[in-house]
Amino acid sequence: MVPADRPGGGRSSGSLRSEPGTLLEHVPVAVLGIDEMDRICYWGPGAQRLFGHDSAAVLTRPAALLFPREPGGGPGAAVRLAERGRTLGYWRVRMPAVHADGSVFDCGFRVFPLTGEDGRSVIVGLASRGDELDRVKTNLTFLDALFETCPIGLVMLDENLRYIHLNQALADMDGLPIEDHIGRRMDELMVTSDGGAYGRMLRAVADEGRPVVGALVGLRTPGRPDRDQVRSVSLFPLSGVGDTRRGVGGLLVDVTDREQAIVEATAGRRRLALLDRAAAGIGTTLDVKVTARELVEAAVPDFSDASVVEVVDWMDEPEVFDPRLPLVTRRIAAGTTLPPPAPELVGGLESVVYPPGSTIHAMMQTGRPVAVPVNDEFMSRTVIRQARAQLLADSGLTCLLIAPLIARGTVQGLTMFGRSAARPAFDEQDVSLAGELASRAALCLDNARLYSRVRRIALTLQRALLPTALGSSPHVDIAHRYLPASQVTEVGGDWYDVITLPGDRVALVVGDVMGHGVRAAAAMGRLRITAKAVARHTREPGDVLAALDTCAQEAGIELATCLYLLYDPATGRARMANAGHPPLLVRNPDGTVVTFDDVLGIPLGVGGFPFRTAEIELAEGATLALYTDGLIEARGHDIEERMEALRGHLRGATGSLEATADRILAGLLPDVPMDDAVIVLAQVHRAPGPGQGLVV
Repeated sequence: MVPADRPGGGRSSGSLRSEPGTLLEHVPVAVLGIDEMDRICYWGPGAQRLFGHDSAAVLTRPAALLFPREPGGGPGAAVRLAERGRTLGYWRVRMPAVHADGSVFDCGFRVFPLTGEDGRSVIVGLASRGDELDRVKTNLTFLDALFETCPIGLVMLDENLRYIHLNQALADMDGLPIEDHIGRRMDELMVTSDGGAYGRMLRAVADEGRPVVGALVGLRTPGRPDRDQVRSVSLFPLSGVGDTRRGVGGLLVDVTDREQAIVEATAGRRRLALLDRAAAGIGTTLDVKVTARELVEAAVPDFSDASVVEVVDWMDEPEVFDPRLPLVTRRIAAGTTLPPPAPELVGGLESVVYPPGSTIHAMMQTGRPVAVPVNDEFMSRTVIRQARAQLLADSGLTCLLIAPLIARGTVQGLTMFGRSAARPAFDEQDVSLAGELASRAALCLDNARLYSRVRRIALTLQRALLPTALGSSPHVDIAHRYLPASQVTEVGGDWYDVITLPGDRVALVVGDVMGHGVRAAAAMGRLRITAKAVARHTREPGDVLAALDTCAQEAGIELATCLYLLYDPATGRARMANAGHPPLLVRNPDGTVVTFDDVLGIPLGVGGFPFRTAEIELAEGATLALYTDGLIEARGHDIEERMEALRGHLRGATGSLEATADRILAGLLPDVPMDDAVIVLAQVHRAPGPGQGLVV
């Protein structure tokens, strides 16, 4: 048992309180004890305040002094209270009690037995004034009714702005069960487009204690993603009581109907935000399929539940739409957030045929987007195959918005956006937005299509002008690789050749015309053909480069590089000249690699400067490496670092020349190379005869 007085003369607070922070904290609870003889054996300070007696006046006295005398001489209230506690184990009762001043007051008791270490049983009583208990019960009843029946949204948040309590009205506004709120941040479920202003307002209430009254907030919730709402929000700080944490309380009222202008402004901001994202995200590359996929990603799920992009592969020029003919499209991008069979519907085919008279034809004739319901009329006019029509009917899509992809007077194709019944049907604002998206995408698709066409022409020209079969010699083994740049980069002007000359001599040529596209490919072809013709009549490499320089000036080729090497197997010597090209590398049979960069001259096309010829002696079995700058130049890397990497690959070369060439390309080039790259590996052998010379 707790002693009546604390050691050291200190007094307790006099009341046994409930957990801090609750309404019961404000109800004093007196503690007293009644022994087996129905005498008072414990008297707490709270009991002294409730009944008015100090401990000296009541300890060891009958507990009956706390209650009014009962007429008739029957067992008193104290005896009944103690007896019920002993027999029932716990008893709660309201009965009159007597204060020391003689006044009678209503008192609530809770009694239960407690056995001490010595085996004695004591009845412990907890007592509170009846009017205080009634006040608490009234408050609790009011709060329970408020949270259960109030049509206004009520919420309690902790200091981290996470839900700890809310009513059903707020859960209904959000479209999510109460349990899905608990523990989540409020700004996760009230999604706004105000740049974070709402979140900052919440934080200011929690951190600075500044209440907010009647703030209007435009929002959507994950439970109702298709509905723009406006709520009147009032927030106030919850100051910690006792050791409880601080937090925020709130009242939220849906005033969407009253504040329709804010709803429209919120929807407008969302449309502008979608257009901003589309402008930044569509057309990041000159790849048609990537551009189409970017359009789908911009639309789903913010604007629609499903989207497809289809392009028209015109067979003849001019590319004119004829409404009397079926329209055949190729689906190149699709996406949906709906469950099956919607994914099969949007992604289950590549080629689509629309019959004359279809909704697509009507849309193409006007050149404007059109919103249509998914009904029997639409499917009978537009969907040819019954199986596809059934998929569409089962997909959950209830309306479609179809927009043409037209740029510079050319029909590129079309895009479709679909919504399910969970969203509102497309309105005029949505049709306008779809037109903006389609216009942006059509221009990007047209740029990509034109680029792809030019690139195909340049690549075809380049491949036609590059050698299909290199010259051969019993004294030179050749491995060569040409790797064009990626799809996002124009074709370059890299070229190479191996020319067989009289006397078993072999000329190795590698060059690079600065620039990209058809012009670079044509210039490359002109220089290669000229080099092959001049090499048959000119023995001096420097003179060959001089002739190429003249050709470049006459053809208007502003800048090109070239390395020309002439190998004579009879002597084991090679003569070479260099017009601004990366230097020759030679791997000796012992694995050492030598760089020859002392004959570097000016690039072709500059004119006015002679080209110097140098002679080197090559060991039997030496391997020569000629290459273009696309192999050794990489963004963010020092050129000498890349050169050393190439030398390292040559030093560690084992196996055939073909395998070495493959390892060099794999080791030096990224998965998506940004420039053309050429490498020619030539292993030289001397013709039978004396005089092997010195080894470099």
